[in-house]
Amino acid sequence: MTDATPGLHLETERGENVFDDFKPPYDKGHALAEAHRCLYCVDAPCISACPTGIDIPTFIRKIGTENIKGSAKTILDSNILGMSCARVCPVEVLCVGACVYNHMDQPPIQIGKLQRYATDAALEAGWQFHEAGPDTGKSVGLVGGGAASLAAAHKLRQYGHAVTIYEKRDVLGGLNTYGVAPYKLKADDAIEEIRWLLQIGGVEVVTGADVGTSPTWQELDERHDALFVGLGLGEDRILDIPGTDLDGVWGAVAHIEALKLGALPTEDATDVVVIGGGNTAIDCVREACGIFAAAGNADATVSMVYRGSEAAMSGYKHEWKLAKQEGARGVFGALPIEILGDADGKVRAVRCTKVDADKKPIAGSEFELPAGAVLFAVGQAKLGELAASLDGVQLQWGKIVVNEQGATTRPGLYAGGDCANGGKEVVNAVAEGRDAAVAIDAYLQGS
Repeated sequence: MTDATPGLHLETERGENVFDDFKPPYDKGHALAEAHRCLYCVDAPCISACPTGIDIPTFIRKIGTENIKGSAKTILDSNILGMSCARVCPVEVLCVGACVYNHMDQPPIQIGKLQRYATDAALEAGWQFHEAGPDTGKSVGLVGGGAASLAAAHKLRQYGHAVTIYEKRDVLGGLNTYGVAPYKLKADDAIEEIRWLLQIGGVEVVTGADVGTSPTWQELDERHDALFVGLGLGEDRILDIPGTDLDGVWGAVAHIEALKLGALPTEDATDVVVIGGGNTAIDCVREACGIFAAAGNADATVSMVYRGSEAAMSGYKHEWKLAKQEGARGVFGALPIEILGDADGKVRAVRCTKVDADKKPIAGSEFELPAGAVLFAVGQAKLGELAASLDGVQLQWGKIVVNEQGATTRPGLYAGGDCANGGKEVVNAVAEGRDAAVAIDAYLQGS
């Protein structure tokens, strides 16, 4: 894989560089000690909790016997993006949350850190465990360059099918590259994983592809024997309130992308207000705290405004606990009704109102929060509609309807990732892309 491959170039100076790794890697001593704690359960609930079904006890046992290469192979046989997933997976509610030690008043096995230990070694050494199969003469087009398409492409190459990834942006990786909080995964690490993955060879990458327009769906349909749609979610939703056109108002995902791929977008803001109570909102809160900490701005405030209660937040509780430890505050039972600006058209405050149990504004309860930047984390548009122009594709609530193998209602068209699942974890996208590739191979073979 050469540096000329499209989609692998990043700017050296990026805002995310100010962030330290939130979960530092294990050294050999820590990894061995933790691996030897694993009970190697017969029923292994951690495996069932992993969307990609990694044989977790086996890869941990191999670390314990210092067979790091074998451990990495066990992981990557199931999850080819195992390096990034080791960093970004919410293991606290997946594999680690399922560890039997949780029921024994003992700390659960740190599966994510052990997975990172093995997969980091694999990428650093350049170990390759999979080869492209003999050429079948069949071609598959993959729309979107995120985790689902990358996992599908790698699996399809093992079957010997030619694959082409069509990505609208200039860089591959989807959320791994531009949407994951930088204290979890840096963009350059995501790109290095993709560079390693593409070493299987035979994956054509087309960036700047506005599928539906150039190329059209009809052109893709004629060009390939099967299609996989691995699109993510669309643009941030912004509440329809006065002041959203002021300088300093951002969609949450757009803000994360800006700091991961470019300069620090809110570096000069004195105070930040994040609207929402989900995981993206918490990521934005923690990023703002990190930016202020790196700048030594101890007087800055970071507030998260959520119309429900703290207990009703959809964001992970362990992430919010960490955000509060980093200095964030929650403003619950409140709703923004206007963003206020100064004479220069820049954000200066958010006007809010308290709400009752039915989320209705309470008269006379209005208050203001100082803000130099306002980030809306209230959801994103669905992109399933982009495939609606293809005859036979069924949509539900903006999502592409698929079966368990990722097959849509149109023969030869498969889908996975956020456009089909509505917005789950990276590891879910990997599993869906991998499983769709198995189904596509069967389809291409006529079975």
